[in-house]
Amino acid sequence: MKYIFQIVIATLFLLFFTFCTWYEGSEILDNPWEWKYSTHFSQMLNDQVVDANDISGLDYFVYAAKFKPLFPSLMTITALYIIILLGSMLFKRSAKKIALFLSGLGVLLLLLSRLVSNFPTAGGSFFTTFFLTSGIISILIAALYYYQMPERHKTGV
Repeated sequence: MKYIFQIVIATLFLLFFTFCTWYEGSEILDNPWEWKYSTHFSQMLNDQVVDANDISGLDYFVYAAKFKPLFPSLMTITALYIIILLGSMLFKRSAKKIALFLSGLGVLLLLLSRLVSNFPTAGGSFFTTFFLTSGIISILIAALYYYQMPERHKTGV
């Protein structure tokens, strides 16, 4: 029950932060000089962006993450919290499965850090550092969990 309550509260925060991010990112409509660099999703759909109507809503998130990273970072932290809660809920009976889950999450975060490392903005720097640090911490916790938990179960603690 404690997991469900946390997931519901975190989901409400995630929805709020997502709305704020989307709103801040809509500023891209007023900055045509940035369309070439921040409309990756729209360019996949339309080849090029020539009008504000061509911009996908997903590109709002890219723009906000690059130039106004407060709400995108809160959104990312909340989503990561929900993912970790779900993983611990699903695998709470097996230390090896939790360690594997955290290792996979860590690798995914490290890959994300590499993906966003190309953005030369404040948001790009923040997300690169955040994903890199979170990935390393996740892998370290997975290793500690994997090597510490079997001993706890053997001693009955």
